[in-house]
Amino acid sequence: MKGIAAGRYLLFFAIVVVGCVVDLATKQWVFSELGLPGPDAPKIWIWQDCFALETSLNRGALFGFGGGMVILFSIVSLCAVLGILYWLFLAGAAVDRFLTIALGMITAGILGNLYDRLGLHHLTWPTWHEWAGQPVYAVRDWILWQINDDWRWPNFNIADSLLVCGAALLLWHAFGMPRRQEEVRAD
Repeated sequence: MKGIAAGRYLLFFAIVVVGCVVDLATKQWVFSELGLPGPDAPKIWIWQDCFALETSLNRGALFGFGGGMVILFSIVSLCAVLGILYWLFLAGAAVDRFLTIALGMITAGILGNLYDRLGLHHLTWPTWHEWAGQPVYAVRDWILWQINDDWRWPNFNIADSLLVCGAALLLWHAFGMPRRQEEVRAD
């Protein structure tokens, strides 16, 4: 049991660290290349009229809802991370590798966006900390996905992708995964 727990700790924290590093590095790179968002800001088309790199700032949460509620979203994010840590390591959910992976992805996504939301990006990109003379407390998004000009998904980033994929894995774990025979007998 102890060997499994140590391995799960390592797996969880490796996913969190790698996820955060990839998220923050890609945000740094894209914003350094393309600059701040604006009407004249450039785009880098990967697949014309479908997929591009474009900078955007999200001052809210999902789809921009709740813009300017930095303190509330930061508190909710910290509570979620603490809840995940409790669930995995004190309540014992870390014995499940699949659950550990899903929660590692969610935690990486939460921390990557929390870093931006708290305005910590000025530590790695001091010139970006202020925009129009104001400190920036917004999540840096940079992935544009659309279908021609008919439909456009709100810009997102790697942290958002980690959150969505981790949540999908968590739902699959809860409702779609076949239960092991030992679990069925325990019910």
